[in-house]
Amino acid sequence: MEVKIISKDFLLNEEIREKEVRVIGSENEQLGVILTKEALRIAEEKELDLVLIAPTANPPVCKIMDYGKFLYEQSKKEKEARKNQKIVTIKEVRLSPTIEEHDVTIKANNARKFLIDGDKVKVTVRFRGREADYSHVGHGILNSFSSRLEDVCVIEKPAKLEGRNMILILAPKRA
Repeated sequence: MEVKIISKDFLLNEEIREKEVRVIGSENEQLGVILTKEALRIAEEKELDLVLIAPTANPPVCKIMDYGKFLYEQSKKEKEARKNQKIVTIKEVRLSPTIEEHDVTIKANNARKFLIDGDKVKVTVRFRGREADYSHVGHGILNSFSSRLEDVCVIEKPAKLEGRNMILILAPKRA
């Protein structure tokens, strides 16, 4: 029987107040439902700890184990899981409706570097004053920008006018 361990704060040895518990031995063998005092005696004979791992079960489940070694292995597993996580950051590239073609190329090359590194890119066209009346110009700029990066990205969120800004979000292509 495989037991999932949920809580981090386990009750040990004398802290266990239950009268009877189901005990799993140090080699994952079932010892059955026995008195807590008897389970403590067995654990002490083996120079190990009696750990309450499933307090909500009926009867509660205890395991005989080396608690220090168990905590060390848990921390190693958590450390390994954190190491394998990839944190996705969002980089922003700002454009204006009056941007020149060469400037768009430079900004697209910067965005390409971000996408290759695995970051998402938020492309913003900021409208000032009456420029907002010509939002179709912003759409054109964002479409040409995303077409330059088609080989390394997918459009996660299409161009949309939000207040005075038009925003497009690009995500790196998955291999």
